[in-house]
Amino acid sequence: MAEGHYHEVLSELSPAVKELRSMTGETWTAFANLNRAALADGEIGGAQKELIALAIAITRECDGCIASHAKGAARKGATQQQVAEMIGVAILMNGGPATVYGPRAYSAFVEFEEAKRGTIA
Repeated sequence: MAEGHYHEVLSELSPAVKELRSMTGETWTAFANLNRAALADGEIGGAQKELIALAIAITRECDGCIASHAKGAARKGATQQQVAEMIGVAILMNGGPATVYGPRAYSAFVEFEEAKRGTIA
């Protein structure tokens, strides 16, 4: 199964993340714990929380964040239609830049969704 661009983004970041994780110990662990707690199912489901994070990633123009939260949204069962509607809200709130980073987020989501289903060529 070939990996797409956003798999490559995460792979490219991985060595530096591992190094920084070992160098920053408690800080990185605290952030990882915060990430797990913030994105856990609650009154708002985990998939919806990943969509919120993905919307913020679009407005922050962060490809690494897009890759991470598109993967999380796909893993937690968000749909392509939900991602598309969320991107519409991101465009409303962020204007032109979201018309660039929104399609990136959608492509990333589709890539991870297809990988989850095992349909990437």
